[in-house]
Amino acid sequence: MTIFRSRGLGAAVLLAGTLICAACEKKEVAAKGADTTAEPDKVLYDRAMSDIQSGKETVARFSLQTLLNTYPDSEYVAKAKLAIADSYYKDGTTEGLEQAINEYKDFITFFPYLDEAAYAQYRVGMAHFRQMEKPDRDATQVQLAEQEFQNYLLKYPQGPQAAEVEQHLREVQEVIAEADYRVAKYYYTKGSFHASAARMTEIVDRYPLYSHADEALWLLAQSAERYEPLKHYAADYYKRIVRDYPLSPHAQEAKSRLEKEGVPVPQPSPEALAREQSEKARPKQKPGVSKRAVGMFKSGPDVTSAAHSGEPQMNPPGQEGGEVLSGGGTSQIVVGGGAQTGGSGSPPVRTVTPVETAAPAGAAATGDSGAGGDAANGDAPKQPTLVDQLPNHADTTKKKKASPDESTSKKKKGIWKIIPF
Repeated sequence: MTIFRSRGLGAAVLLAGTLICAACEKKEVAAKGADTTAEPDKVLYDRAMSDIQSGKETVARFSLQTLLNTYPDSEYVAKAKLAIADSYYKDGTTEGLEQAINEYKDFITFFPYLDEAAYAQYRVGMAHFRQMEKPDRDATQVQLAEQEFQNYLLKYPQGPQAAEVEQHLREVQEVIAEADYRVAKYYYTKGSFHASAARMTEIVDRYPLYSHADEALWLLAQSAERYEPLKHYAADYYKRIVRDYPLSPHAQEAKSRLEKEGVPVPQPSPEALAREQSEKARPKQKPGVSKRAVGMFKSGPDVTSAAHSGEPQMNPPGQEGGEVLSGGGTSQIVVGGGAQTGGSGSPPVRTVTPVETAAPAGAAATGDSGAGGDAANGDAPKQPTLVDQLPNHADTTKKKKASPDESTSKKKKGIWKIIPF
């Protein structure tokens, strides 16, 4: 009897404990259910975040879009729009990245004053950065990445991603300059110094942090020396090599050329010297054989040679500075000049003076063909630059004028090439 009583008591205690636990769980579930009904927008947002972490981006976007359409005044609207953009960015495909760019830009438009706007602008630039091609391919995404990274640094100079964006901008500009350099080097080797100098000048003026900017200056100097009337331009480029790239392999030879011509040799710029020493001391990772083999099949560019210090170019193409407006009714615009500062060895610039709208009284009667006559004809005085004066070895603008018979004959041949009967 004692045994049966003890067993019954134990069963009763166990049953009571089970009932108490069940009641507690029921109360907890009821409490959760009450919260869910009170904040359905939060439930949708949390569910979408869980789906994104699980790789279910499509399902997550459906929940987030439902939140935006059903609860337009919810406190989770901004987070939901940003999460939709992030889900497309995480997709990583070309279509996904393009859609992410649109979503991020929409977020910036609707919420320009939120802290997350800087993050959205950063992701816009990164979406273009991830789609960049090699220097010898389409440059659309490279140019867009440069523009968006510049926008970030102009809008959010103290943003949390500012340092990373600045480095990415240097890498993007390395790719742009490399593309121009390859074309310029090809024309230089071919002997078309006019075409080569035009591209080399843009490189050294716009992208002075480019890893081969000193080589571009050297080739510009060599182009000037090959054409006797413009040989004096070479000294300007030699000076820039010595001053702005003191650790360049061409620095010593540039000094020798200047001393030989009796031109004063400038001192190296302390900022340029410190930057080059910093770049030289930075450890460089050389890719192995397998990594180089894989890189041959990758569409993205190699940016390991990009600079890690120095101010990147912040002006849009064609606005590198050099414009000076002076008041007092005598406006003067100086076009040209390099991006490097701190020296008098820059190439000559072109000065454009305003054209008089009305000639002085009696000018037309006297027929003066001097400066007043030039102004009346709309011809402003111009000092040609190196690119303007270099001979165009591949000039195809001047074509031999064919005789009527010859022209007709050529047209007939062209027709017979198209119609073989």
